[in-house]
Amino acid sequence: MAGTESRGRAERRSAGELESEVLATLWATEHPLTPAEIQTEIAGGLAYNTVHTILKRLYDKGLVLRDAAGRRGAYRPAKNAAELTAAAMHEALDRGPDPIAALQQFVSGLSPDEERALRDLLGGGRP
Repeated sequence: MAGTESRGRAERRSAGELESEVLATLWATEHPLTPAEIQTEIAGGLAYNTVHTILKRLYDKGLVLRDAAGRRGAYRPAKNAAELTAAAMHEALDRGPDPIAALQQFVSGLSPDEERALRDLLGGGRP
């Protein structure tokens, strides 16, 4: 019995991982999805109640919206993946005591392609 319990716990995904999976599922489609549709799309045999709980958490965080104009009980992302990542980066910079130092560390870890794209975005790209 103890072996079964520990195995079940090892297979469980964290709430953050489940939230990421639900968001990825919503980003992969152009229309709002119901909890049942999301449950079908996510591998791993999640219970409907688990999907619904994750959607409620995401809604409470402002990361998903309930589709008021369309199907009842359907959800869509509040932001696309790039917007959400950018918001997380801004929040991280705002939390730290020295945002310039954090940016310097971030930029020093960029790949050559990422650095080139950043230079282009900032208007300092070289032809």
